[in-house]
Amino acid sequence: MTPTGAVLAVDAELTSGALNTLFHASWPGHRDTDFDAVFARRLLHVTAWRDGRLVGYVNVVGDGGAHAFLLDTTVHPDERRRGLGVALVREAAGAARERGAHWLHVDYEPYLTAFYEQCGFKPTAAGLLALR
Repeated sequence: MTPTGAVLAVDAELTSGALNTLFHASWPGHRDTDFDAVFARRLLHVTAWRDGRLVGYVNVVGDGGAHAFLLDTTVHPDERRRGLGVALVREAAGAARERGAHWLHVDYEPYLTAFYEQCGFKPTAAGLLALR
């Protein structure tokens, strides 16, 4: 259980419908997505639940070796600013470590720097190539 009282779970059963509901509430302009391909390629995901409702999510993908990548950290707007996001990321980091990852990478926009520093990340130089 998190400081907010939400229950965290690693690799809990998750449907595209539940994730779309969370993303619609959290990300303006989200379009319904079939997440089956995302689920199939993940190293793990961590979810947060309150009263049977998905209120938080983070996805971790891996390279099959030492590197893992944090994606789609999402907390429902009603649950934000109470430590749930940090709890999700820390749980994901621990689970990735247990599955053999040595490094956890994350890309984020500058306004999220303080959040990811609170999660334990250190800024690094990185490159990005737009493919679309």
